[in-house]
Amino acid sequence: MSIKRKAFVVGAFEHPTRYAPDKSTAQLHAECALGALADAGLSIKDVDGFFGARDAPGENASWLVDYLNLNLKHIDATDTGGCSYLIHVAHAAQAIAAGKCQVALITLAGRPRSQGMATGTAPRAVELDRPDGPWEAPYRNVIVTQYGMMAARHMHQYGTTPEQLAWVRVAASTHAQYNEHAMYRDVVTVDDVINSPVISDPLRRLDCCVISDGGGALVLTNESIARSLNVPVIPVLGCGETIYTQKGGWPDYVTTGAVVSGPIAFAEAGVSHQDIKYASVYDNFTIMVLAQLEDLGFCAKGEGGRFVQDGNLISGAGTLPWNTDGGGLCNNHPQNRGGVTKVIEAVRQLRGTAHPKVQVPGCDIALACGPGNVIGSGHGHATVILGRE
Repeated sequence: MSIKRKAFVVGAFEHPTRYAPDKSTAQLHAECALGALADAGLSIKDVDGFFGARDAPGENASWLVDYLNLNLKHIDATDTGGCSYLIHVAHAAQAIAAGKCQVALITLAGRPRSQGMATGTAPRAVELDRPDGPWEAPYRNVIVTQYGMMAARHMHQYGTTPEQLAWVRVAASTHAQYNEHAMYRDVVTVDDVINSPVISDPLRRLDCCVISDGGGALVLTNESIARSLNVPVIPVLGCGETIYTQKGGWPDYVTTGAVVSGPIAFAEAGVSHQDIKYASVYDNFTIMVLAQLEDLGFCAKGEGGRFVQDGNLISGAGTLPWNTDGGGLCNNHPQNRGGVTKVIEAVRQLRGTAHPKVQVPGCDIALACGPGNVIGSGHGHATVILGRE
């Protein structure tokens, strides 16, 4: 059963804080939930479906559901890392289409910045429990080294340059200057990026995403309720999801799960790449933007560097406006999981409420996509395509 136009995003909220030492994770979830419901014109009492992941405080989602005092008919605690919330959009749409719930709430929140987490540069305890942990752990493999190897391989195989990677950060910073809540609002140049300190060769500091507290939430509902609310109608057109494995020890280190999730979402939505007016593409590292754009089909494999250079991702200047909130590189990466923020900015663009300096004229179809966990090890991916009526 297709979910095309069976569910509608009616509420979206991104927490304004990027540093929350005075708040609990549960409080951040609650504030995000209430913000998205207020945006939709609904209340906590209207929610009968909850979709959350491992960032929920406690051993599972039960404690957060209890904290929010939700009265539920349906729950989904799927966790695939940062793309969980993109998958939750798909699963919420499926539940709504099947009549399992009418008002679905998706939340994300966390406090890695307050907790002093060094994202990607130190091993995490959970990594030792992975199936490949005993073989990888002795080499002190961490997230940023995985993506450094990915970038090095892409450069070796396709001739991609550090300057081309840098254009991704330049585009993000160009957009972030207009976002009052963005962590880094200073516009940077290609030289700024390639002269920043090396973190994992060839990736520099400015090739890496921010570490931020905060969160976000989304509310989806059925067509009847959506059209009764005083909000723009944003239908879910198509979704795709996958776990892109290591292929039994023979991973393709320059290919992402977008090569699977993207075509599924495009086919269900019934749109082409030329129809996409705006794209939110997860940017935990600059190399992941290039690889996902290739795998989604916006350019040929190996052409990502040339596609993003010279400002081609900058709204009003390039052919594919991208991450107009500043993305994970400059704006926000709450709980080191940016999937929900990608949908939120896509909703802003479709509503016409993005900052005027970055708003895409006539934006009627938008894409949001991203990975979860780590490339080359349990790598999840999801793609969502939304419309406007």
